[in-house]
Amino acid sequence: MNVSPRETRIAVLENGQLMELRFERGERVVGNIYKGLVQNVLPGMDAAFVNIGLERNAFLYVGDILPEGGDAEEATPTPKRSELRKRNIGELLKIGQPILVQVVKAPRGTKGARVTTRITLPGRYVVLMPDGGNSLGVSRKIEDRNERERLRQIGQKLHPQGFGLILRTESEGKTEKEIGQDIEYLTQLWAQIRQNIDAAQPPALVHRDATLLYRVLRDVFSSEVDRLWIDDPEEYEKVHEVLKVIAPNLRSRVMLYDKLTPMFEHFNIEKEMERLMRRKVWLKSGGYLTIDETEAFTAIDVNTGKFTGKTSLAETILKTNLEAVEEVCRQLRLRDIGGIIVVDFIDMGRKSDHRQVMQALQRTLKRDRARFRIGRISSLGLVELTRKRTGESVTESLTRPCPTCHGRGRIPAPDTVSLWIERDLEARARKEQVEAYLIEAHPSVIEHLVGEDGVNIDLLEHNLEVGLFARARPELPIDEYRIQSGALETLKRQHLPYKLLQVVECQLTPSAIDEESKVAFTKDGYLILWESEPPKQAISKVTISEVRRSFAFAEPVYEGKLKKAEVM
Repeated sequence: MNVSPRETRIAVLENGQLMELRFERGERVVGNIYKGLVQNVLPGMDAAFVNIGLERNAFLYVGDILPEGGDAEEATPTPKRSELRKRNIGELLKIGQPILVQVVKAPRGTKGARVTTRITLPGRYVVLMPDGGNSLGVSRKIEDRNERERLRQIGQKLHPQGFGLILRTESEGKTEKEIGQDIEYLTQLWAQIRQNIDAAQPPALVHRDATLLYRVLRDVFSSEVDRLWIDDPEEYEKVHEVLKVIAPNLRSRVMLYDKLTPMFEHFNIEKEMERLMRRKVWLKSGGYLTIDETEAFTAIDVNTGKFTGKTSLAETILKTNLEAVEEVCRQLRLRDIGGIIVVDFIDMGRKSDHRQVMQALQRTLKRDRARFRIGRISSLGLVELTRKRTGESVTESLTRPCPTCHGRGRIPAPDTVSLWIERDLEARARKEQVEAYLIEAHPSVIEHLVGEDGVNIDLLEHNLEVGLFARARPELPIDEYRIQSGALETLKRQHLPYKLLQVVECQLTPSAIDEESKVAFTKDGYLILWESEPPKQAISKVTISEVRRSFAFAEPVYEGKLKKAEVM
């Protein structure tokens, strides 16, 4: 776990190799529970759009709407989705109707979030479903029949009336007391959520899902994990406090990383992350994969590349395909690719080779926590599979469509580049004894580096104990930047010619952080933020009300006030 003020990154390594990467920037919506308002009902799509307070309305499919009510004293199993799909959505929902929903897929591209009325509260050992109709299930990944029966008996004994209950894979081998504590915590949590629902006026958030740190402790950190390294002392203490409650026997496996070399560099994770941006992935034998993510599906092509083999063409193809299976499954986990995936293996002539490749694919995918389904291999070597998607893939989150080629390629997102700059500055500050740095980058990158109201750059200066002068350079590509060190007074004299109440001319531009807002830059790339409302014209004169090294707060100067301001 690598923790910084703007980003938390979590990497999962198996045998020293990076297998999963998760990160959290800003607000996450998947798992959140909202009291929404039905905005539109579309019988032709068997769906409704629900206003939950986000930028775009959420999508609610008829099959994701549970029937109302039911007697809490009686076991009423949840209807199958095939039955739910047959209903008329116009009879279930009306425009303006309040409705409780949970986000199951984050907004993606032009699509809003996908929601369901099937509320689930995941704990460490169980999942509680407030509208589950007294149903009881045990994770399919627990294969031992005796253990499944033991857990089922515990579930029947502890089952809260009126709730659905699923015992998760992590409940295997756990005692009745441990499982009971998890159920008690979740029932108390639901009672608190009910109070929030009663008090809220829709659209409103009534429950925010746990942070990435807690979700990883809940879902990933198990007895199978040898070590959990954390590079932040405060988060290290928080993890110990959480584990004291949910898994006290695992506390000894949590380690504080306090070496000078950044942790992700020490474990060779940064280099692996750079490869995530690439379309081509090399195999050890000399073959390679190409990965193309589209809105409809992800295509993965397998090629022999430099690999020529030693015995026969059939053996060369089989060996390349088997090696590709391992890397394909790793890339699906690492990039968190979901939805429909088509893998184009190299054509194989022997049916026995087809079987070997498919068995290897099924065996390797079992290590993946996400749900998946695999189709048959076609005569052309194509395999279709689906993997559960909850939001954007890692690549989509870290990059954005290239504006030059109109989306045929992808470039790093501005906030990603701003975080590169932060890490570069941290590395330089550890090695150099300098007073200040000048950072030059694309305007959208500079805005993310500075942050809303200058919060990010102020915190970075405080942490590094240096002065930072950030300046926008529109001619630079988004993924390029320059850092120059120097004496504080020298850089101030060269790059900060602004004074309090000075009138300056600047050019207005849409904010890279908030599309509905606007910022401005002077001719030399100095960022202007607003005390109140921005000016109306694209090129405007403003009065500086507060001067900082990387930005200024200002107010528009209108015709009536201009002469007075210029006199001052």
